[in-house]
Amino acid sequence: MTETDDQYWCTRFLFQRCLACIYLIGFLIALNQYLPLVGEHGLEPLRLLLKLREVKFWDAPSLFWIDGSDRFVMKVIWSGLALSIFALLGLSERLGIWVSVGVWFLLWVLYSSLVNVGGTFYGFGWEMMLLESGFLAIFLGSAKVRTPVIVIWLIRWMLFRLMFGAGMIKIRGDACWRDLTCLTYHYETQPLPNPLSWWFHHTPIWFHKLEVLFNHFVELVVPFFLFTPRQVRYIAGLLTAFFQAILILSGNLSWLNYLTIVLCIACFDDRFLSRFLPVRKPETQADSVPHQCAVVALALLVAVLSLQPAMNLVSEHQAMNLSYDPLHIVNTYGAFGSVTPVRNELIIEGTYDERPSDSSIWREYEFKGKPGDVSRMPSLVSPYLYKIDWQMWFAAMTPQVHDRWFVNFVRKLLEGDKGALSLIERNPFPLYPPKYIRVRRYVYHFTDANDRSGHWWTRKLEGQYMPPLSLPDLNKLVPPEP
Repeated sequence: MTETDDQYWCTRFLFQRCLACIYLIGFLIALNQYLPLVGEHGLEPLRLLLKLREVKFWDAPSLFWIDGSDRFVMKVIWSGLALSIFALLGLSERLGIWVSVGVWFLLWVLYSSLVNVGGTFYGFGWEMMLLESGFLAIFLGSAKVRTPVIVIWLIRWMLFRLMFGAGMIKIRGDACWRDLTCLTYHYETQPLPNPLSWWFHHTPIWFHKLEVLFNHFVELVVPFFLFTPRQVRYIAGLLTAFFQAILILSGNLSWLNYLTIVLCIACFDDRFLSRFLPVRKPETQADSVPHQCAVVALALLVAVLSLQPAMNLVSEHQAMNLSYDPLHIVNTYGAFGSVTPVRNELIIEGTYDERPSDSSIWREYEFKGKPGDVSRMPSLVSPYLYKIDWQMWFAAMTPQVHDRWFVNFVRKLLEGDKGALSLIERNPFPLYPPKYIRVRRYVYHFTDANDRSGHWWTRKLEGQYMPPLSLPDLNKLVPPEP
C-alpha cells in the first residue's frame, strides 16, 4: 500500500474531531473572558488597537474592523461555539466536501478575528498553533472523499517545526538546558503549576537530569523521523505524544500539549488507527479537480511561507513563537528558551480604611489558577486557561508596574467592575469596593517534601510592587482611556 492510496481516512476522522474539540475550548475561553479582557470596557479594549493610525486591516485581519461592539463580539464567539460542536459531531463531514470546507474556513476566520486583535492576552504560541492547524484542516476534505496525502505531510511539517524549534531555542538559550539543571526548579517556577508539579519538583536531581536528556532527544532527534517509513514514524509519533502527556501531567500549559498530540495523529495511518477506532470506513471516491487544485496551491503557499520559519530554525538569533504572515499560516515556535529560577508572585490586597496605616486590615484577592493562599492546592486547569493568571506570572518578573492592562485591572477592582471581578476566584469585598489597593511582590517556594503543615507553598515578602492607591490617586497618575 503506497502513500498515494487512501490510507488516511481514520487519520482525518480523528484529527478533525480532536481539532474541533480544541476550537471548542478556545471559544469557551473567549465566551468567559474575552469581553472583560479586550471588550469595549476591557483591560485592553480592542477599539484602541483598531483606532491606532499605524495599525491597518492587513496588520490585524479581523471581522471586528466591521463592528467592534461587545454585541458583535459575542455573536462571533457563539457562532464559533456552534460550528465547533457541528464539526465535533462530524456533521460537517457527512454533508459533503464543500460544507466541510465552509465550516473549517469559518472556524478559522472567526478564531483569527479574536486572536488578531486580542493584544497581550492572545499573543501565545498555542493560539498561532490552532490557527495554523485550523487552516490546514480546511483542505482535508469530508468523509466520502479520499484524504489528501499532501495535507497529512504538511501537518507533519508543522509538528517538525514545533518540536525542533522548541529544542533549538533551549539549546541556544538558557545554560541550564545545557548543564541539565533546568528541571530542578522549572516545575516550581512555571507559569501555572498543577497539583502534580509539587511531586515532580521533589524527584531526585539525577532524575531531573535524565528528564532534560529525554527532552533533548524528543525535541532534537525524534522530529527527523516524522518523515520516515511507517514503522519508524509510528515510534516517533508515539514518543512525541508520550512526551506531551508527561508535560500535561506536570503543569498547566493551556492546550499547547493537547494540540501537539493532535498533530501527532498525522504520524499514523489507517493500518494503525483502525485497531482502536470503533468507526466504519465508508466507500471513498477521488476528490474533485477544484479540491485537488486547492491542495496543490496550499502546498505551494506553505512551501513559500516556510522559507523564513526554516531559516529561523537554523539562525543563531532564533525567534520564538513568531508569525511571518498576518494570517498565521506558517509560524515559528518554541517554549521555555529561558527558565525562571525563582518564582515571584504578585498579591493584590485591598482595605476599607479611608487612610491606610500600619493597623489597616488588608484582604487578598484570590485568583482562579495562579498561586496565592499558601494552603490552597495548585489548580488543575489545562486545556482551559485563565489568561489573566498567566499574564500575572509575566508581570511579577519586574519589580515595579509597567503594564497598562495591570493598572486598568487595579482600577476596575477599585470600581467594583463586574467584568474584572469575573476573572478572579474570590472577591474579598462583596458589599462595595475597597478604598485603597496595594500590590506586594513575594517569593514563593514549594514546601519541603517532609513538610506536615498542610501547605503547598511557603512565601517571603520581597517588596512593594504598587503602593496603596485610591481610585482618584490612580486616575491622577494614569488617566483612564477615553
